[in-house]
Amino acid sequence: MNFGNRYTGLINKYRDHLPVSDDTRLISLGEGNTPLIKLKNIPAMLGKHVEIYVKYEGLNPTGSFKDRGMTMAVTKAVEAGSKAIICASTGNTSAAAAAYAARAGITAFVLIPEGKIAMGKLAQAMMYGAVTLQIRGNFDEGMELVKQVAAHAPVTIVNSINPYRLQGQKTAAFEIVEELGFAPDFHCLPVGNAGNITAHWMGYSEYHERGIVNSRPKMVGYQAAGSAPFMRGGPVANPETVATAIRIGNPQSWDKAWELQKVSGGWFDELADQEILDAQRLLAMYEGVFCEPASAASLGGAIRDIKSGKIPEGSKVVCTLTGNGLKDPDTAIGQCSNAVLKTIDATLDQVKDAILKSMAG
Repeated sequence: MNFGNRYTGLINKYRDHLPVSDDTRLISLGEGNTPLIKLKNIPAMLGKHVEIYVKYEGLNPTGSFKDRGMTMAVTKAVEAGSKAIICASTGNTSAAAAAYAARAGITAFVLIPEGKIAMGKLAQAMMYGAVTLQIRGNFDEGMELVKQVAAHAPVTIVNSINPYRLQGQKTAAFEIVEELGFAPDFHCLPVGNAGNITAHWMGYSEYHERGIVNSRPKMVGYQAAGSAPFMRGGPVANPETVATAIRIGNPQSWDKAWELQKVSGGWFDELADQEILDAQRLLAMYEGVFCEPASAASLGGAIRDIKSGKIPEGSKVVCTLTGNGLKDPDTAIGQCSNAVLKTIDATLDQVKDAILKSMAG
């Protein structure tokens, strides 16, 4: 056995593909290297000959894919001498920014929409010590404020308009190719700010240009129906969805995402909130994988397109699960109303009766 080969984060692993030097001080929490899980039960239920894999980004250090980009964004901010970073967030970016700022020993300022952020994500930002500002407005308004503040104050923006964010996030595509041995036929992602779908295309394209893979996947992005600017042909003024991580009406990576879906032969589509929640529960109950609601948009959309034949039989499909289900426990518990917690006496008879009744259906 080989010992001592400790994984030290995605920048070290992919240094040759990233804009860092030997002198760069790396700000890392060991992000990346997340599991690519081949689904077994859901494909069988669909009755279609399609391989479905889920890239479970919820197992990153702060529980979402944002850590991939944040390690690069904060590393480069520190390299440039920045003492503070700033972001607008629906939750996951604020958690990642706060954690990596804490790791670097700098300050994080985060703007979040009041009452529109899952408690798990808010708790993270606060525990990591970020200066957390709730605004009476939505993410898009917060993003504009962040840009204005950064123009007048010595802070570095770490939203996905920061190009280093996408550099870090492209490494997920590298990992998928390395594990499968090829690029998938379709890669399905939830779309909010559209930075992640853009970053994955960058990663696949880079490996394609280097001759590591012979093809690139069709990139498919799914939005929530109440927050679907790509389907509406323009910004949505008041986006609303239970999938808080993609509750964004004016994606910052609009142009790049729109172009890549055309070049790749992919498409954008939308799902109703109930479709998203159904996919979240299906994945948990039949595959043992617990993702947050927005993550499930990728699988929910893929299932619908597999059923319709838009994703044909014989395809190999990767669905990105962007965040961990523990980020938003309230929404998850709300779906389990038919499994009401019952209180019984601490006696063998009552426990036995409860179990037997459950087994009897």
